[in-house]
Amino acid sequence: MNSLYLPLAFIIGIVVPLQAAINNQLKALIGGSPIMAALVSFLVGSVTLAIAALLTGQRWVGLAALPKAEWWMLTGGALGALFVFGTTLLAPRLGVAVMLSLIIAGQVCASLLFDRYGWLGMPLKEINSWRLLGAVLVIAGVLLVNLGDKIGRA
Repeated sequence: MNSLYLPLAFIIGIVVPLQAAINNQLKALIGGSPIMAALVSFLVGSVTLAIAALLTGQRWVGLAALPKAEWWMLTGGALGALFVFGTTLLAPRLGVAVMLSLIIAGQVCASLLFDRYGWLGMPLKEINSWRLLGAVLVIAGVLLVNLGDKIGRA
């Protein structure tokens, strides 16, 4: 495994709450619409990716194969839009920590299933006791983030 992948994954994790907070500020500026804030976020992201593709010499000719794509192969953008819209909507209502703890728990549970069954071509990886314990600890963390301030109060 490339030694840069793990720190990059951690940095991306740091960026997610930052993105939610930034998009929440953008939402307030443009009239309170989380959909419009997500739209602006995706427009800026699309321009950023186009510039990165140009600067790194990506082969644009590969896009000619898009008409051959199965319909579901194009849903990644819609799922990304749901994520950005959802975090922009939920962060100010739930708080960033509560929102992200639930998102991370969902990601860990779904990821274990993708690994176990190899859905959508993902490599197979068994759910062993250590991985299951990790998922249980994540769920325990979600409970503590969401209910920890109520523990000990009666």
